[in-house]
Amino acid sequence: MKRNLLAASVALSALTLVGCGEKEPELETSIQQASYGIGLNMGESLLQDGLDDIDPQALALGMQDSLEKKEPRIGEEELRQAFTELQTRAEERAAGLVNETREANEKYLTENAEREGVTVTDSGLQYEVIESGADGAAKPDADDVVTVHYEGKLVDGTVFDSSLSRGEPVDLPVSGVIPGWVEALQLMQVGDKWKVTIPSDLAYGERSPSPVIPPNSVLVFDMELLGIEGGDAEGEAEAEGESPADE
Repeated sequence: MKRNLLAASVALSALTLVGCGEKEPELETSIQQASYGIGLNMGESLLQDGLDDIDPQALALGMQDSLEKKEPRIGEEELRQAFTELQTRAEERAAGLVNETREANEKYLTENAEREGVTVTDSGLQYEVIESGADGAAKPDADDVVTVHYEGKLVDGTVFDSSLSRGEPVDLPVSGVIPGWVEALQLMQVGDKWKVTIPSDLAYGERSPSPVIPPNSVLVFDMELLGIEGGDAEGEAEAEGESPADE
């Protein structure tokens, strides 16, 4: 029988639990510390999958029996049924979370669109001009490479990525990013600072690239277009002088 419902992560997480029934294990050696780190990562993975009620003692017992090559305490059919029930529950929880996220984000988009200064494009992209670049500054095309400073947040304010915190802007192809960025960048001029709110269908939709970003998330970016590769040198110099990295 394939016991891959939780993949290898569950088995690895059990390593940190074996033998801890009476007292906590020591965390002094590199092996112990690495094992603890694996346990932290795998525990977070279980929580993200909605499996917050996994029994750690039973998990550890199964791992220990396997390592000691003992006869399984539960039959194949019972295990198969248990895994099926666990998977069904996890799928139901995931579906509920997706629906909750979608409803919350739709409400956020509606309310944000009504704020003064917010422009909504035909695609549903929303942006607010925080600071404008010089008159006549260049705009990028789809085949350009641009230099951008940004900070990405969820609607609850959680920061999931930030060149600002790293203190270094990024160079990226306009056509090589999410649709919301592709559209926004081609509307901006060098030196512009915008707050851009991207509906999920212009971001990652139901497929999240990171555990930090739930499926169907609306993404909010503070974006500054610093320059266009091979573009107007004067426009780029003005933008770089206002870069948050220099503050």
